[in-house]
Amino acid sequence: MKLYFEPDLDFQVQAINSVCNLFRGQKICRPEFTVLKSTTHQASLGFGGISNQLTLSNEALLKNLRSVQFDNGLSMSDTLDSLDFTVEMETGTGKTYVYLRTIFEMNKLYGFTKFVIVVPTIAIKEGVYKSLQITEEHFRALYSGIPFDYFLYDSAKLGQVWNFATDMQITIMVVTVGSINKRSINNLYKESEKTGGEKPIDLIRATRPVLIVDEPQSVDGGLVGRGREALREMHPLCTLRYSATHVDKYHMIYRLDAVDAYERKLVKQIEVASATVEDAHNKPYIRLVSTNTHQGNISAQVELDIRMSSKIQRRKTRVYDGDNLELITDRAVYRDCYIGEIRIGNDGGMVEVRVPGGEDYLQIGQAYGDVDVVSVQRQMIRRTIREHLDKEKRLRPQGIKVLSLFFVDAVDRYRRYDENGNSIKGECALIFEEEYRRYMRHPDYKTLFENSDQTIAVDKVHDGYFSIDKKGRWTNTAENNQINRTNAGRAYNLIMKDKERLLSLNNPLKFIFSHSALREGWDNPNVFQVCVLRDIRTDRGRRQTIGRGLRLCVNQEGKRLRGFDINTLTVIAMESYEQFAENLQREIEDEQGIRFGVVEVHGFADIPVIEESGQTTTLGVKASEYIWEYLRTEKYIDSQGRISNLLKQVLVDDAFTLPVRYKNQKEEIVRLLRKITGYFQIKRADERRVIRPRQAILYSPEFKDLWDRIKHKTTYRVSFDNNLLIERIIQEIREAPPIAKTRLQWRKADIAINRSGVEPSETTGAATVVLNETNFELPDVLTELQDRTKLTRKSIQLILCQSKRLTDFKQNPQRYIEFVERAIKRCKQDVLIDGIKYQRLGDEYYYAQELFESRELTGYLKNMLDTTKSVYEQVVYESSVEASFADQLETNTAVKVYAKLPGWFTVPTPLGTYNPDWAVLINSDEGERLYFVVETKGTLDTANLRYMESAKIKCGKEHFNAIKVEESSVKYQVTTTVDGLLSTL
Repeated sequence: MKLYFEPDLDFQVQAINSVCNLFRGQKICRPEFTVLKSTTHQASLGFGGISNQLTLSNEALLKNLRSVQFDNGLSMSDTLDSLDFTVEMETGTGKTYVYLRTIFEMNKLYGFTKFVIVVPTIAIKEGVYKSLQITEEHFRALYSGIPFDYFLYDSAKLGQVWNFATDMQITIMVVTVGSINKRSINNLYKESEKTGGEKPIDLIRATRPVLIVDEPQSVDGGLVGRGREALREMHPLCTLRYSATHVDKYHMIYRLDAVDAYERKLVKQIEVASATVEDAHNKPYIRLVSTNTHQGNISAQVELDIRMSSKIQRRKTRVYDGDNLELITDRAVYRDCYIGEIRIGNDGGMVEVRVPGGEDYLQIGQAYGDVDVVSVQRQMIRRTIREHLDKEKRLRPQGIKVLSLFFVDAVDRYRRYDENGNSIKGECALIFEEEYRRYMRHPDYKTLFENSDQTIAVDKVHDGYFSIDKKGRWTNTAENNQINRTNAGRAYNLIMKDKERLLSLNNPLKFIFSHSALREGWDNPNVFQVCVLRDIRTDRGRRQTIGRGLRLCVNQEGKRLRGFDINTLTVIAMESYEQFAENLQREIEDEQGIRFGVVEVHGFADIPVIEESGQTTTLGVKASEYIWEYLRTEKYIDSQGRISNLLKQVLVDDAFTLPVRYKNQKEEIVRLLRKITGYFQIKRADERRVIRPRQAILYSPEFKDLWDRIKHKTTYRVSFDNNLLIERIIQEIREAPPIAKTRLQWRKADIAINRSGVEPSETTGAATVVLNETNFELPDVLTELQDRTKLTRKSIQLILCQSKRLTDFKQNPQRYIEFVERAIKRCKQDVLIDGIKYQRLGDEYYYAQELFESRELTGYLKNMLDTTKSVYEQVVYESSVEASFADQLETNTAVKVYAKLPGWFTVPTPLGTYNPDWAVLINSDEGERLYFVVETKGTLDTANLRYMESAKIKCGKEHFNAIKVEESSVKYQVTTTVDGLLSTL
């Protein structure tokens, strides 16, 4: 299988352009430097090395930086203290693809050829190398076969560094921080014959590489900062930092956070199947949560079963050496149980528990008196297999291979070795095989095992990936020294080689066991279950754990499939659904600075604004305060800024309103509010239900009559008048506000020094002075715009001349180019939709009625309504508008049958596939049958609908017009209520 890469995903292109636009105005140049290579019998020979070179001033870079930040709705930097730039992309959205493609784009635009990718672990290094291999053909096709080379840095192969410095083509070095950050023992900092007597680090410095840091929070090296020191030693031209969980957020230039990714369905939907033990209070239970010291007093936080009124509840409490647990819990079962020695250490600490008959020593996360862990884990393995097989029944017919991933806390739980070194199946492996055989006999899964799978040995469907020592044995993963890094490398090399093979339906391997450390650096798009056979209640790694399965799945053609109806990641964990959701949300808050549920008074201050003069600025503090007060007055938030259910509802229904003065900022304000309202939803696996079609309606004459009118497929063509397109572009450019010149901002402030710190307070308003820049070179505007818009040079020349705005180009060329580019792209989209023509395909191309039975539909209890008239037994709704509409369909006597159209019923459009909401059959007062396809929206005002929504609605109308075959054919209607639909009769 070859994975298919989509080159035009808007969020990825935006991330790539955000980096490249930092260097607008940079000239293409490839400077050389001299390196010497010593030989044994003759004098040193001179060789030419190739380096990157930056010609822009810091002032130009800062201007570009602020422009990029403005375009992306980010807080703008005041100064350029370093050339470190931050790109934040949620796990599973193609971060590696983005920075690899950025390399080729920077070469194309600016001629940069030297790139170093620094990663924290062997796992990620092997993952990056694999990504380079599988994207090689894609990038060569995308960039006209441009030659490039890439390699993994190896301290034993320093000749590669020589080639890196002297090669004229794009050259990419991938290196782990662990192999470059120890100066005293590292060959990188020592002279070597393999590099002509030069220190390898000196060759790297001379190339001025563009440094790409993958997961910088793990590379930098914490407070000691050895990783940061190693990065600076390379003298990079600039440093680009990519992660979903940044700690140090240098100049942020692009952000696609967890909420953005989830809301846009760029990752899988997450549901949790919780394995929690209840009413197990028959033994003294003690679990160590943490140890602490305060003013010389050492204490521990432990979890105990405490009597609370008439109930026993598991609670966390603070204890000290000598504490009597019977008194603390008020329970006789803890008689003669005491807290002993408490230690605080680098490993998290330890607590001695004195119990009748002896003592026990607990590490962080360990428990005394807990239920049998193996019994719980058996149930978790059983549940994972069942979830896996349920998805396999549904997805295998669509060509999708389903994978499940188990995390164990130690290798010997899965594989052990006897005294002769022979491998023996561990406890988890044996349990898995027992449970898998059990499901092979289960009648629900007969269809899965009646063919090839029945003859496959059970031990072929599961395998483990762990570090491998010199003897070929699996060992626990740790990368704290060179031996362990080598062991890890053997395992990850194997994993990455198997990445595509695992996706093939012909490969029997479906269940993967690994150590917890695998959570960084390895993922596979078709992981649909993640089972955590270890306690994660003390970890801060839920995002990393679920990140192994967040990528959207691919089919056997290597093409990525979208939609939550297919892409649902089920996490099987040893904590309650509520705890998992709460802790995951807390991690997102801590790592990404999002406070779910609270609107800050100054939270809107950094939203970008384009003034009438064309100058770019931000809303500012006063405007933010005004908007916050408006939200409070409208009962969207309370006096503490906590969001109300009303705000959640209007956001879901697209019915949110703002004062007219802020209409241009509405999209950014709504985007921010969606994050705050907690759009990152975790579903409960136990609430998932399979929704069955109602046979009596599915095969009724009424529904068949309705279906025959909407089932046909179409194709579309786009025809438009090129002259009309050019005229629209010219008009839009001509009527736009003037483009601002370069300006100097003056601000004056008093500085007060007091006990609370140094506090500046502005005393006079901003004064603006126009700077008439004349010392810059005008770029080739035709080539720039041709590359960005794909219009011909002739068309662009006509647009620029007739729009009569070339004076703006002379005053501020880069801003002018961006402004024209946006105008052209916006008009092109409008013309595409205006000129679209649908044509019905032949009679053999249609959605078969039997798909309602063969394509499984699932939903969650909190988003389902029981029905009597629907083709399904329940309706799955996504908003209150849909829920209300379904209820009205049920109660209105004019409605005979209807269907909430499933995700597989789609209409092709230039903006992606479109899934209409409803199909409805109505009997009019005259007894006539009327057939409708209905799109429900919270508003009928097209100005308040997002561009993509209104454009797809227009395409929907054209599609259903194209498949009409008689006068009583289906009508396409947009409405908010059933009464609104009936009013059109």
